Amino acid sequence: MKRIKIITGGIGSGKSYVCEKLRKRGIEVYDCDAAAKRIMREDPDVRQQLINLIGEEAYTGNELNKAAVAKFLLQSEYNTQAINAIVHPAVAADFLASDYEWMESAIYYEADFGNVLKQVSSEPISPYVICVSAPTKVRIRRIMKRDNITEEKALEWINKQIPQEEKERRSDFVIHNA
Repeated sequence: MKRIKIITGGIGSGKSYVCEKLRKRGIEVYDCDAAAKRIMREDPDVRQQLINLIGEEAYTGNELNKAAVAKFLLQSEYNTQAINAIVHPAVAADFLASDYEWMESAIYYEADFGNVLKQVSSEPISPYVICVSAPTKVRIRRIMKRDNITEEKALEWINKQIPQEEKERRSDFVIHNA
């Protein structure tokens, strides 16, 4: 049975900070966001599936056309699910093929990524989920500073995710990162 550790939490909670602390201790952490971008850019099967779904405008030359993909993604929940059905299994397979034991996944619960991992795994897996949590006011301040956006926009992003309390409840461990 493969034991994996998942770092998750809401936007602005400090997931990247915790992962950086782990890296400084010699623990490598698989970054799902970075992997998804790499896979969409480099994996020929994923590329073809995205072109079939979105159209030729999904790529400009060899580069992912982020604007076209974002426009398609935001048009409907169906479109979002269709892209996720292509990208998430590819990311899960890439992680499982790696030597990593730790993963950072901002949307672990939103994407039902635990089930995606189980579906693509050739062996049983047992994830420990660690939720990084911070007070909403702290998260808003971090997001505003990091992304140079308004408080209203930061709160809008927070509210698009599963509530922090729900993530904490569903996780095995919680790190309070105020």
